[in-house]
Amino acid sequence: MSTPACPACTLDEVLPHPDHWECATCGHEWPREAAAEAARVVKDAAGNVLADGDTIVLIKDLKLRGGSQVLKGGTKAKNIRLVDGDHEIDCKIDGVAMALKACFVKKA
Repeated sequence: MSTPACPACTLDEVLPHPDHWECATCGHEWPREAAAEAARVVKDAAGNVLADGDTIVLIKDLKLRGGSQVLKGGTKAKNIRLVDGDHEIDCKIDGVAMALKACFVKKA
């Protein structure tokens, strides 16, 4: 496992400890799990990397669970939030909170 850069000062002088990392330059400490989360990348259907705050567009019609409503392809969602789990994207479409899979959207 390679040593990560410090998230506070971005320098590579990091000291490993059994349960956390410590920056030798600025003294910032962070847990080892945080380094694994930082490596997580969510990509849309076209292979573009998504980030918090992006705007996305649905690439196909999606049926909503528990009803007969359908989200039409081409519907936009602004200011998305990436989360852990099966549905990687939290957003609001027409004022209603939704959880979407990244494979059904593209970056706008």
